[in-house]
Amino acid sequence: MAAKLWRGWVPGIDTALSYQRSWLVSDIRAGIVLTTLLIPVGIGYAEVAGLPPEAGLYATIIPAFAYAVFGPSRILVLGPDSALAPIIAVAIMPLALGDSARAVALAGLLAIMVGLILLVGGVLRLGFVTDLLSKPIRVGYLNALGLLVIISQVPALLGFSVKTESPFTGVVGIVGGIGAGKVDLPATLIGLGSLVVIIVLSWRRSRVPGVLAAVVGSMLLTAILGLQNDVPVVGAMPRGFPAPALGSLQWADVAALVLPAFGIALIAFADTAVLSRTFAARRGENVSGSREMSAIGLSNIAGGLFGGFPVSASSSRTPVAERAGAQSQLTTVVGALLIVVFMLFAPGLTAYLPSAAIAAVVIVAAAGLVDVRGFLALLKMSTSDALLSLASFIAVLVVGVIEGIGVAIILSLGAFVSHAWRPYRAELGRVRGLRGYHDLSRHPEGERLTGIVIVRFDAPLFFANGGIFDDYIRATVTAAGDDIHTVILAAEPITEIDTTAVEELIELDDFLASRGIRFIFAEMKGPVKDTLREYGLGTRFPPERFASTVGTAVDEATGTLRGDPDGTRWDDDGDGDGDGDSDGRGGVDRGEI
Repeated sequence: MAAKLWRGWVPGIDTALSYQRSWLVSDIRAGIVLTTLLIPVGIGYAEVAGLPPEAGLYATIIPAFAYAVFGPSRILVLGPDSALAPIIAVAIMPLALGDSARAVALAGLLAIMVGLILLVGGVLRLGFVTDLLSKPIRVGYLNALGLLVIISQVPALLGFSVKTESPFTGVVGIVGGIGAGKVDLPATLIGLGSLVVIIVLSWRRSRVPGVLAAVVGSMLLTAILGLQNDVPVVGAMPRGFPAPALGSLQWADVAALVLPAFGIALIAFADTAVLSRTFAARRGENVSGSREMSAIGLSNIAGGLFGGFPVSASSSRTPVAERAGAQSQLTTVVGALLIVVFMLFAPGLTAYLPSAAIAAVVIVAAAGLVDVRGFLALLKMSTSDALLSLASFIAVLVVGVIEGIGVAIILSLGAFVSHAWRPYRAELGRVRGLRGYHDLSRHPEGERLTGIVIVRFDAPLFFANGGIFDDYIRATVTAAGDDIHTVILAAEPITEIDTTAVEELIELDDFLASRGIRFIFAEMKGPVKDTLREYGLGTRFPPERFASTVGTAVDEATGTLRGDPDGTRWDDDGDGDGDGDSDGRGGVDRGEI
């Protein structure tokens, strides 16, 4: 049992024990291809996060090794991410005060905090919290992040720099820099050329990755023409292995990074969970969300201890690994090892790597966050969801990246409460030719049963909608006239009821009783009945107030079969049994209500 549990939390053991020799060549080849992306992308995202370029490589190497041991997915690639980099920058830059070493330490601390949050969340099986970011909110949030990253990289693409405090001042600075003639022509040509190469090769689905072609081409051009002193370059990497870099930290730094850590953890796991499930489904595998959360947490902790910063699964590098033939996590291990080889034997090559080319790489990656089609699809499907997405987008641009996470969560919760607060409700009646009881607003030709009102409320009953539930039934009964003797609640959609809603239910029952009307619950779920009994309402609502189906409740209310008051049989289904219900159950029709 202990061995099974241990191997469950350390999937790398199973991968190693079940590794097939036929995978080896594919994994090594895929690792080589992957490395060509890991280096420039890691450097680029480090710069977006306000960190030295080598930090992006450290944040790639260590998490890759950790995830190979603890990660449940055999193909997922972890590393620096375009959605996280701007949040990291906003979190650590005000605390670093221009000190590069302190910025690295703060980024490492942030990664450790993110990792601990995810690890605890995985152990407690809290993966459901990612639902706090609904799809519309996520689309708007990521669109804003993508735009922010693109704006931040345009100056580097054009060969100059701009100090900005917001996207609006960033745009002003870019326009002002262009107008003031700050544009470096050679850097601009390299940057735009790299952009074109990446996009064109991507469109043509070339076997040569566009990022590799752009980066290598720009380096060769810089070296051959001797431009390394004329255009901004990344500069040579420090030689050696990643090392601990957590000096000069204080407890005040922990307090300052708590909110960003929770926000990054939420986004990192939300992105990783979706990506992990997608690729697992393609390969006919199952991935535990809790194990995934724990693995990302451990990977972040490991990266943070050795000069890295928070990471998540990559939606751009994982597909590259898959297309290159990756069969297991050995692919990312090979990629990490090759980066180590690069840092040991050829760290000086990046002295010829133009910053404009890295800016092009980052811009293309950030453009992948921008989902215009997704927003337009929301606009077609639901105006309210599209407005939520737009509100999330504006919030990030106006109030900030970290604050925008809070706004996004509040908007998601607000949307949930709004849907539950004013759910769909309907009065049901019978329609000739259709079995069961149907929504009269959808079937104007339908009719109410004499003396009976049948209503349905499509939501759990809780403090926010109990009053609406009460008012709706009272209004429906009042509009039905004075001859009503029974109200039947088609209660199947009601999955829960809280103490506030119970008070409304009691007041409604008293109101109906004062008018000589009997209140019946039909198809109420067992757990909800148990809740009413636990609230001490077993005497008020005894078993005879509950019916197994709406049809049964109608029979009991009328004393005739399927509620035909003149004693004749209602036969809509043509089967001659007079029940209007070909399956004989007489319940609410599931297809058209």
